[in-house]
Amino acid sequence: MKKFITILILILTLSLHAQQFPEVKIAGSQIRKLTSNIVSGQEYELQIMLPSGYENSTKKYPVIYVMDSQWDFSLATAIYGQQYYDGFIPEAIIVGVTWGGENPNPNILRGRDYVPTNASGGADLFLDFMKTELFPFIETNYKADNHRTLMGCSLGGLFTLYTLFTHTDMFTGYVAASPALGGYLNTHEKAFSEKQLDKPISVYMTVGDVENGKSDFEAFTNKMKSSQYKNVRLHSKVLENTGHSGTKSETYSRGLQYVFERKQLKLSDTILNKYVGAYQLGNGKVEIKNENNELKLYAQGSSMPLLANSETHFYTTSQFFNIHFKETNNTVESFDLITYGGTQTLNKVK
Repeated sequence: MKKFITILILILTLSLHAQQFPEVKIAGSQIRKLTSNIVSGQEYELQIMLPSGYENSTKKYPVIYVMDSQWDFSLATAIYGQQYYDGFIPEAIIVGVTWGGENPNPNILRGRDYVPTNASGGADLFLDFMKTELFPFIETNYKADNHRTLMGCSLGGLFTLYTLFTHTDMFTGYVAASPALGGYLNTHEKAFSEKQLDKPISVYMTVGDVENGKSDFEAFTNKMKSSQYKNVRLHSKVLENTGHSGTKSETYSRGLQYVFERKQLKLSDTILNKYVGAYQLGNGKVEIKNENNELKLYAQGSSMPLLANSETHFYTTSQFFNIHFKETNNTVESFDLITYGGTQTLNKVK
């Protein structure tokens, strides 16, 4: 008995001691609540991360919508930070969507909201909520542009593909990890293959190589590829030594790279030569040269190749580094240098 009391006191002491410390929270994130009139008065919790410099910026940002954020918001924000820092994706707003209210049960609610209606789910109602309530809320309260990406895993991946097939214009990027296929999508995929899309979209999807659904995934993605959709970039991948839940990290990393992949245009020397010259950077200078039909930036004894995303936007793949040339009357006068630390304007030396 005395031993039991001692152990009980020790447990209580450790419990009280642990409660003295605050929980770890994701810096810079915020929570908003939104009650839907469409999905039977359901309260949704929106977990939002804004890019650095957001408050002082006048520009608008693409939005990445993450399903099942009760599990995956921290993962998505970490991946975003890595990919943005390395220059693979632009600054973006992340909106994680989960369920609020008293003691929500995600295992039940995700089945209701993510599964197509013809399979005893309510995905169409949830899509109506997103289109008529969620998007207006985000785009009214935040500096969001019209480039939206949807990411989900398992039932969230099923919902992602169902949205692609049936409400295509809601997003320009779709990232589906281990989608729970189950034959729900065959009819919708056939109808989608006959659509004429108004704008290009990108689709990235994966499955783990030890998953039971691997063969179904491969059969379905082969069917999608054989349909040769117009205006659709599609990539599927089987991830080595990976199970069902483990597909998220690589899928979201590679998927965001794929969705936001920039062009590598070959521009004429006539265009490139407009940008050649020296530009003032603080008390020093940087120089841009055209070498073998490619721009290179020289600074402090080192050089950096610049890839063309458009005639005026150049970038590197080694870091977050973007140059936007500005010209007046076909004469280049300066460029905006956008890096991880901010934006500065470099004037061309006359």
